[in-house]
Amino acid sequence: MANRSYLYSADSMPNEAEILKQVRCISEHNWDIPLAHKLMVGHGTTIVPSMIWSPPIGIAADYAAGAALLLDLLRAVGKGLEDDAEFTECVARTAAHLEKQQAKYFILETGEIVSMSDADPVASVQRLASQDIPDAVSDAEAAIAGQNDDWLASLRTDWEKHFASFYSKALYFSFPN
Repeated sequence: MANRSYLYSADSMPNEAEILKQVRCISEHNWDIPLAHKLMVGHGTTIVPSMIWSPPIGIAADYAAGAALLLDLLRAVGKGLEDDAEFTECVARTAAHLEKQQAKYFILETGEIVSMSDADPVASVQRLASQDIPDAVSDAEAAIAGQNDDWLASLRTDWEKHFASFYSKALYFSFPN
């Protein structure tokens, strides 16, 4: 079994007091937290209790802003991949799924990924939320503004690694509605 990062959406943030009413599945990605997941939790980034594991290693963020950032970056990446039918299909499938599963917040579950090293999972998530995610957002915003062409070119050469996650209404960890 592969360790995965899991991305969900919900109309409220996880907290210790209540179980979320409706959690929608967005995507899962093997062996990494991909750039797409980082961007989707890049606005209003908040560490929250995990819906799956005990420590506070979940990350919640604004859905609309995160989805818009990802879709804007995909358009910028696509300007160099107009003839790549697989990329075009990936973007269309991603956009349709994000529209269908829309909610107020994205919720990123990091437990399987941060547990792959000997580092403290809570500290790893704090670093992810305070450094890695803001850095990814900054790079994406610069690329969208036409100020980060080298980074954009590097994404085009390996776009599957960053954007071709498994998007589905049912993930390995799904929640009853």
